[in-house]
Amino acid sequence: MTTTIFPESSIARFYSSATCEVKQLSYNRGSALDSALTCSLATGDFLEALLPLFPLEVVLFPGTPLPLHIFEPRYKEMIGECLAQHRHFGVVRAVEQGLAEVGCTAEIVTVVKEYSDGRLDLVAEGRKRFELVRVNQERSFLQAEVLLIDDEPGAPSKEESSRAVQLHSELLAIAGAKQDLSAADPSLLSFYLAGSVPLDLDFKQRLLSLRSEPERLSSFISYLETIIPNLRRAASAREKAGGNGHVH
Repeated sequence: MTTTIFPESSIARFYSSATCEVKQLSYNRGSALDSALTCSLATGDFLEALLPLFPLEVVLFPGTPLPLHIFEPRYKEMIGECLAQHRHFGVVRAVEQGLAEVGCTAEIVTVVKEYSDGRLDLVAEGRKRFELVRVNQERSFLQAEVLLIDDEPGAPSKEESSRAVQLHSELLAIAGAKQDLSAADPSLLSFYLAGSVPLDLDFKQRLLSLRSEPERLSSFISYLETIIPNLRRAASAREKAGGNGHVH
């Protein structure tokens, strides 16, 4: 697990909270979610039946932490079973059409606080990506048959990895933040970098779906090269406004 430290007055303001709360989601029986999604098996994939699902408006990457406040009865039931059986659950992005096709399994690494009414504060960590095959609605919470997916063979160049880390550092510097990357797995560097900053969720979902680390790093580099100049201009404008009340 890597740790990113943001000052209170920084890009961290884009985070509404460090805790994710679950919104009520509506699923219609007979919809596309009840149909099997067409998936082809590739090397390194295997089927894990009925993974408990936690739909959230976030994209979780392997190796990145996810703080959660569990308060809905169905998710208290689900997390209770995961704790008792030492099971993982699946975090999948909730989108307008229902659920994203690719999510990430999560392991509960620590329970921070238990409340008398059964609510929990906990920290989970992303483990393995999966593709949804079939959603099951027989329980109070969603479950699904999934395909666990691995990357295709291939590693990024040292130059590309260094460029990605440099741009990530520049982005954090604009926010006055810092990150310890000492625990980052080099083969999943893109996930560590993208998972530590509040980037566009559609972009994060695309990264999660890519099965090539060189391709992910290339996309990450292009994305940061596009947004960093805009963020610098915005930061400069805020400084000028704070200095004399006017933006020149």
